[in-house]
Order: sequence, then structure tokens, then C-alpha cells
Amino acid sequence: MTGSSTMSLDDGDIHVCQDGPRDAPALLLVHGSASSTRSWDPLVPLLTGSHHVIRIDLLGHGRSAKPADRSYALPCQARRAGAVLDRLGVEHAVAVGHSSGGAVATALAEERPELVTALVFINTGPSLGALIAPESAAIAPAQWPPSDEQIRRFARTGFSRAGYRIPAELLDDVRGMTHHSLTASMGATRSYLEQRALPDRLAVLGKPLLVVFGEDDRRWRSSSAFDYRAVPGVEIELLPGLGHSPLLEDPPRTATPLLAFTASHAVRRD
Repeated sequence: MTGSSTMSLDDGDIHVCQDGPRDAPALLLVHGSASSTRSWDPLVPLLTGSHHVIRIDLLGHGRSAKPADRSYALPCQARRAGAVLDRLGVEHAVAVGHSSGGAVATALAEERPELVTALVFINTGPSLGALIAPESAAIAPAQWPPSDEQIRRFARTGFSRAGYRIPAELLDDVRGMTHHSLTASMGATRSYLEQRALPDRLAVLGKPLLVVFGEDDRRWRSSSAFDYRAVPGVEIELLPGLGHSPLLEDPPRTATPLLAFTASHAVRRD
């Protein structure tokens, strides 16, 4: 069962997608910076046989509101995600984050530990020290909205192969943002990681964690996946030949470790 809706929260409208049986264990999928629910489209059909899959467009992204006078700090984004799950009647969920979406999932586990039963990161850098310097310069406000070529330069490190054809809808996601929502969101992730690295945050939470990393990531050093060994019981899965976005480059290989992990840690709704 598939559904798409907009939820009006106190500080902005949030776009929500739901797929799969509503009584199945809940998976919350959180996209990365300058992306949207659509980044998960190829992966979702592989998950709905056993899960109630919930996707949200974070504030400032996709079909959600893009206000200039609201906070894009990660704890605020996490509270919005928690409010969405509350509205849906979801009491427990495995939070899955791609790239900076993993940091939002961490903030949600910090804010609502009773809600998040486990976490899955897909190419989420553990700290700013793992960041690979960007190849292209930032897009200036005067250049907004950006050209297709500027967006492609911005997005190309998200994939392992230089010739990978970036889906048009993902380019539209960048174009559809405001310059403020883009820079504020990326700055919020940097600030969150500057305050405390993710392994340090997770080590005290006691949540089961799976880290999936494309070995050919061009944004975060894939060897940094092993920094998460500071988290007791962590499971780490490296995917050779894939880059920063294995959920798009090879959905079946991404789904395999994810489903094996959630089979042990997802909670069925009463």
C-alpha cells in the first residue's frame, strides 16, 4: 500500500511517503543533503515485503516547506521526523539514513531513544576528518538557481563512476531548493559533527547499528567506516565497486545487509 501526503507541523509542512503494510515493522528512511524521498525510490520495492517504509522530505528539501526563518539544525530536523512518526501512530522504528541523513537519524535517537530501536547508516561519514575535499566550488547566491552543468558538478561525487547518469529527478531536487535551505542544511550537518563525532554519540546510546559503505565513495573516506567500531556490537558492510550512493547504484546489494539486520532488530506493531 502506497501513500503520499503533507503533514502541517508547527514550523513547516513536511512531505511524507508510506509504502508497504501498515502493520509491519517500521523503517524510517532519511535522505541526505540536497536530496529527497526520491533518492530511495529504487530501494523501496525491495523493503516493502516485510516493512512499513516511511520516507520524509526534511524541511528545506523535496516537496517539504523551505522557510527562511526556521531552524535547520539537526535536532530540529529530528524532532520533525519524530512528530511525523507520532502522527502516524508509529511507536518504534529502525532509522535508516543515507549520508547526512545518518546524522539526522542519530539526532532522532538522541531526542527520542524510546522511538528508535536501531540505526542503519549508508555512507554516513563519522566525523569531519573523514570528509574528502570537494572538487567543485560552492554555488554562490548570485548563481541561484544553478544551471544543469553546475548541479551535475555538485552532484557527481555522489557516485562511483564518472560516467554515471545522474537521475533527472535528483537534479530537480537540488534545483528546487532555495540557496538558504541548501547552505543552512549543509552547515547544520557540519555544526553537528563539529560538536561531537557520530561514533562518540552512538557509543553512549546503546542502539544496534549497521554501517553500509560503498568502498569507492568520493565524498567520505570509506576506511572511516571502521571508526564506528567504537560503538559496541556494530556491524560494518563494505560494498566494493560502489560509491557514495549504493542505494541508487546497486539497490539489491544495499538491501541485502539492511534486511538481514532489520530482521533481528525491527519491532512489529501491535
